Amino acid sequence: MKKYNSISCSLLLLISALLLVIVGCAPCEDGKIPITTTSEEAREYYLQGRDLFEKLRAQESRQFFEKAVAEDPDFAMGYLFLSFAQPSAKGFFEKLDKAVALADKVSEGERLWILGVEAGVNGFAMIQREYYQKLVAAYPNDERAHNLLGNQYFAQEDYTLAIPEYQEATRINPNFSQPYNQLGYAHRFLGNYAEAEKAFQKYIELIPDDPNPYDSYAELLMKMGEYDQSIQTYQKALELNPNFVASHIGIATNLNFKGNHEDARKQLQKLYDIARNDGERRAALFAMTVSYVDEGNMDKALEEQNRQYALAEKINDASAMAGDLVVMGNILLEVERPDEASAQYEKAVKLVEESDLSEEVKDNTRRGYLFNTARAALKKKELATAKAESDEYRQRVEAVNNPFQIKLSHELAGMIALEEEQYDKALDELQQASQQNPYNHYRMSLAYRGKGDKQRAKEFCMKAARFNALNSLNYGFIRHKAQQMLDSM
Repeated sequence: MKKYNSISCSLLLLISALLLVIVGCAPCEDGKIPITTTSEEAREYYLQGRDLFEKLRAQESRQFFEKAVAEDPDFAMGYLFLSFAQPSAKGFFEKLDKAVALADKVSEGERLWILGVEAGVNGFAMIQREYYQKLVAAYPNDERAHNLLGNQYFAQEDYTLAIPEYQEATRINPNFSQPYNQLGYAHRFLGNYAEAEKAFQKYIELIPDDPNPYDSYAELLMKMGEYDQSIQTYQKALELNPNFVASHIGIATNLNFKGNHEDARKQLQKLYDIARNDGERRAALFAMTVSYVDEGNMDKALEEQNRQYALAEKINDASAMAGDLVVMGNILLEVERPDEASAQYEKAVKLVEESDLSEEVKDNTRRGYLFNTARAALKKKELATAKAESDEYRQRVEAVNNPFQIKLSHELAGMIALEEEQYDKALDELQQASQQNPYNHYRMSLAYRGKGDKQRAKEFCMKAARFNALNSLNYGFIRHKAQQMLDSM
């Protein structure tokens, strides 16, 4: 973890006449995070880009961030947001590195924001949380600081902690639309559908001419099993912006659930044909992978993953290529081809090891490799190896205190216990795993069935079968198996 000397806003104000201008630093007086730049033009471009990005229009925002850093090559926050708007993982890391390199030249609030992003990328979730908690403490009247901390809690599935942060952001600025979106999702994940709908309706009210509020509400409708109404709402989003990627994928997901896989892939082909960059093409191809998995055609799913890999290979995007290989490995594992899966996992970690990605990113990848090889060993009935790698994985993720990866360690331990028919232990572990992974509900159903508890087995089987997750590979793996099991109960 790199360390940077902080520069307080007051010190920057003192030396601004000599060294740089803190355009917009006046908000320090009312508790807002400053914007550090030498150029008023850069600031205006940044604000235009930020407004678009906060409405989830990353492609449209990118040109403004590019103009901002062209006007001011030392604009750290310009590079940070430009990293978010990149269509490739390679571009993201390149721009983020520029932001991090400039983090000692900006206000304390910007520094905390940038280093928090870096910590999250490196897999240090609790260090990221500490940065954002400090940010909120330093800028308690900044809605974006609260939203950022809420997003950190949200990413670790701490929805009850996220909700108050989003509510505080909306109290500070009732017209700031983004936290209403996240508030809706937080309530949705907690099963509070009425509260989720209320948040999404407020989101629509605030920016009725933008596609994302309709997209988010459509996802809630899909979650509730209202597939046709969900499709209509996604279409409303596409009327506002025909290039809105998420809504094409949402329509395709609904069509998968309705059993119309060919129509789903026609929708995704439409997205692929109008894609403005390889990032959008990759999104379309991954959704095709999910559609084929849901249909049970794993060979075609692998073909789509190979197409994604080829796009990443064109620009030597090691991170994206590695991710594609892991997905291929997961598909191969699901069809009982663990040796081939292991080969893909090995190739993925080697790609990252040989890349110029940071040592922290490489170490995060090594942890993931342990998780993957343990699952492959389990498929091969090599329980001693699976247990050893599972134990090592847990030790490593606990050492970096990554809550989400700790949940994965419980998932892995639960899978091993289930294989050994230690059903109580399996349930104990799986209840500590991610409850947003429908595969874990399916595994818990199997454990309850093994215990002879038919009622609880049916309950969790129903949760798995009707999880209605957007564009989820894990859900594709188990949706039909869970439904068949449910039908037999």
